[in-house]
Amino acid sequence: MERAVDAPASAYPAEWERHETLRDGRRVFIRPFKPEDVALYPQFLSGVTDEDLRLRFFAPIRRFSDEFIRKLAAVDYRDVMVFVAFDENTAEPLGVVRLHRDPDGKGGEYAVLLRSALKGCGLGWLLMRQMIAYARSLGLETIHGQVLPENATMLSMCSELGFHIAGDPQEHGLKVVTLPLKVPSRAA
Repeated sequence: MERAVDAPASAYPAEWERHETLRDGRRVFIRPFKPEDVALYPQFLSGVTDEDLRLRFFAPIRRFSDEFIRKLAAVDYRDVMVFVAFDENTAEPLGVVRLHRDPDGKGGEYAVLLRSALKGCGLGWLLMRQMIAYARSLGLETIHGQVLPENATMLSMCSELGFHIAGDPQEHGLKVVTLPLKVPSRAA
């Protein structure tokens, strides 16, 4: 029997909910995405500039089809996880990070997007650290993503988080960022 696209395969992981404070003092609630959150995507995307959307999706996109938004919001809490950050006072969605486990089960691809006005407040760091911790809990060996070379903010954050940065051999003009998650065992 096939499950509905919008229904997660695993139970909601409430243990991944957390409250944090941004550099500007704003309180945020970070939690796993729920299927009903899909209705919040248009509101969230309206707070992202055209340039930030281009840096995330590698193309000048402003209109998103319902099907595209549904795919962005699809989670199963095992192979696909999305964390969303909400303003604790207004309940507005402020940022999302997505992790999609690779078919071989050893790695995962991530993507992160914030409301443009929140750059520099530390939200990207919080979401990335949450996603990295989640990937480690799954036993993934690496996480990786693609970044446009002009996205200096993301490349800098990845570098500071320990990601290796290299040119993408398959996609000219893109950078591949890779973070090893498992510490190699030392020979006795």
